[in-house]
Amino acid sequence: MIRWRDPRVPLTAAAGIGAVGLVAAFVSGASAVVVGAVAGVIAATTAAISLFTAATRVADRRKAMAWRWLAGGSLTWLVGIGVRPLADGTPFVVTFADLMLLVGTAMIAVGTALCATRPAYGHALLRDLADGYVCAASVFVITWVLLLAPVYGEAGDAGNFAVTFASPLFCLILTCVVGPAVVPIRRSAWPVGLAALAVLAAITIAEMATALARVSDAAPSLTWVWLAPAAFLLLAAVPWSDRTARVADSEDGDDEPGTLSVRESTSSLIASVPLLLVVVATGVVLFRVIEGRMQGPVQVLAAVSASIVGLLAVRLFLMLVETGRMRRLVDLGERQLHDLAESTGDVVLMCDYDGVVREIGEGVETTYGYRPEALVGGKIFDYIHPEDVPGVQVALRAMSLDEEPALGPGTCMVACRVRASDGTWRPTESVATRHVRGEELLLITTRDISDQEALRNQVAHLTFHDGVTGLPNRAYFEERTREVLVRPGASSAVVVFLDLDGFTAVNDSVGHASGDYLLGQAARRLRATVRADDTLARWGGDEFAVLLESAVDAQTAVDLAERLVRTVSSEPFRVADRDIALTASVGVAFADDDVSSADLIRNADVAMARAKELGGRRVEVFAAHMHADVVRRLELAADLQRALLENQFAIEYQPVVDLATSRVTAVEALVRWVRGGTFVPPEQFLGPAEDTGLIVPLSEWILREACREVAAWRASSWDIGLSLNLSSRQIMAPRFVETVESALTESGLPPSALTLEVIEEMLVEDAEETITRLSELRRLGVRLAIDDFGTGYASLALLRQLPVDMIKIDPSFVSGLGGDETLTLLTRTIVRLGHDLGLIVVAEGIERPEQLELLREMGCTRGQGFLVARPMAARGVDALMRTSLSSLHSSV
Repeated sequence: MIRWRDPRVPLTAAAGIGAVGLVAAFVSGASAVVVGAVAGVIAATTAAISLFTAATRVADRRKAMAWRWLAGGSLTWLVGIGVRPLADGTPFVVTFADLMLLVGTAMIAVGTALCATRPAYGHALLRDLADGYVCAASVFVITWVLLLAPVYGEAGDAGNFAVTFASPLFCLILTCVVGPAVVPIRRSAWPVGLAALAVLAAITIAEMATALARVSDAAPSLTWVWLAPAAFLLLAAVPWSDRTARVADSEDGDDEPGTLSVRESTSSLIASVPLLLVVVATGVVLFRVIEGRMQGPVQVLAAVSASIVGLLAVRLFLMLVETGRMRRLVDLGERQLHDLAESTGDVVLMCDYDGVVREIGEGVETTYGYRPEALVGGKIFDYIHPEDVPGVQVALRAMSLDEEPALGPGTCMVACRVRASDGTWRPTESVATRHVRGEELLLITTRDISDQEALRNQVAHLTFHDGVTGLPNRAYFEERTREVLVRPGASSAVVVFLDLDGFTAVNDSVGHASGDYLLGQAARRLRATVRADDTLARWGGDEFAVLLESAVDAQTAVDLAERLVRTVSSEPFRVADRDIALTASVGVAFADDDVSSADLIRNADVAMARAKELGGRRVEVFAAHMHADVVRRLELAADLQRALLENQFAIEYQPVVDLATSRVTAVEALVRWVRGGTFVPPEQFLGPAEDTGLIVPLSEWILREACREVAAWRASSWDIGLSLNLSSRQIMAPRFVETVESALTESGLPPSALTLEVIEEMLVEDAEETITRLSELRRLGVRLAIDDFGTGYASLALLRQLPVDMIKIDPSFVSGLGGDETLTLLTRTIVRLGHDLGLIVVAEGIERPEQLELLREMGCTRGQGFLVARPMAARGVDALMRTSLSSLHSSV
């Protein structure tokens, strides 16, 4: 089977064949019948090929089926029109060609009907058939009076006349039946349906002209011969037109504004066509009767007119039946609507546009406490809150003026407050709809939304308030700050941030429920301290924020902040049958002309964090350098993480020597960081590393690297130990003990060669957990030392609980030796205490010879410092181990 990729190929081929045929017909001097037949064959062939090709390219089955019927009808019709010149010479009135033409026309009518939106069934089908017959009969009456009656008088043979005109009448009936179903549609098949309807009309006219020519034994006019071919060519072109594509694209979309009303108007106009044709036919008949020019047998006209009247009577009967059914459905729907509204608790009423109540349901007594009969005849405005009456009147006036409300034509929603019989105002939502019952009224359904309104208010309160303290929450505070800063004079606004010092320990000791109770007490104290027009909010956790909205000077704001500190710490909080004393850290930030609400809140938070870093129980006022410090710390933390990944750290070792023999007994591992060629002091990055938790992986790297290096020195017969400082985060890290054990195992360093140093504060904070971890290390054989001894808060009892091996005297004591008698006495006492407890005493920070002499005199066994040896890289330790320290003795 031949398939064309481009649909224009078969159309071009058919047009070429047709052109050759037409030229040949004209050259040979053929009659109008032959020319019409050739033109009809060409046009019908082109339409059939076009429709068959288009049907294979569409996904809509119904559309494809319609186009195949149209193509098949075109093929059948062209067979009839092609052989008609040959059949016209036969003695038969109706020939085989006429039958093929009628069959083809019927198939085209089926295809045209399939282009409609959907087929009609039942009463709709009877109505369409009746309307089609009335239209056809009316057109026949008009044609009979104006055209056929004189011809009938000349023909003389009634039988041949009836058979001859049966074909155009059949085509006329088909056209009138399918026309009303096709014209009002707006589907993608609509242009094709209209073109097919034009084909049916052209065939009807052409058949009427042919019948007239046969009766009068004259050749048909060439004008009528070209109608059907032209219509078929139009049908061939329509499936490929842009109009069809545009309708197909918008088929599943929403109607544009006004499309629905236009479609309804078109349907109404089409429905009135049968009556208009009946009126025209009646007028034509009356006009001829009045003129006295009525010709032909009156029986035909009477029979047709009687059939029209009979069908109109049937049509009227069906309309009355349908109207009665629709009325019953309307009444049933109205009753169901009332029952449904009453069952849902809504109040249903009917009133006019002036608000006068005509009817009202029984639900009004249940919902509002009024008896229905007491409200009928009164106005709804008497029960609506005075503030809401104007809005309700505007809505009713808009509906009475036929304006389009928000919910669409004829419907609007009104929210108002209605007074119940007990005098309370109930929030309601009402939907008003136009309703026609003799006169135009409003059907109003009213629902009491008191419960929903209460729930909505509760949700709004919870959205902007804290559930623990009842204070406004963070979202409310941020929004309120934005509102205040946009007002004139906003530069005088002040934000105060307050944090409870040590609150975390409260949750850990007495539980979160008791902690929430304490927060409630703190909120009440703070609320009593701030001014009535200030905004106090719980920012989150144990933090509170205060917004001073009215104009205050700097001293007034600081005084308020100090009162807040005193309020918190003035007396203990009573929680879980115990007294808990807390302090507060407060930060204050003042608004500038160009500061945003977010920046102002951030500045107060930064100042509060600064107060907390400085020990708490104090007030700090924000300064620009505070934010710069925070930014630097954040940048430093990011650089620290990058330095860990890129191995930017190095280790230096500071020797620890035996002060009696000057022999190196151990080295203390110290981390160094060179960032971009610049040395970063440890005091600048160790704090941020501790805060961010990066100290844990950094310390683990130092531990493994130093253990490996010292183990290599010990393998060279150098009896040397290793000292490392521990941070609190490192000790509390998961699997800390396992990490130390793994580093010793991997490096081969004996546990006794490793000394881990902790400061005294670490033994006080989380003492139980810290001592437990250090005791596990002690059981591994690792030695323990207390660094910076004498500067912290550790009691001597801790030395008994934790079996340490060494104490290291803080450099602040060593620096005063020989110049400060008190420091000298304290240092001597620490050395004697270490000897009495059997501990190794190491003096740190030895920088001058007189310090070294005094320490030897006191009996201090070991020391380290710049005088002994500066921190050095691993190769420097190698060189130091290979040389004697006798030069040190001679210099001293």
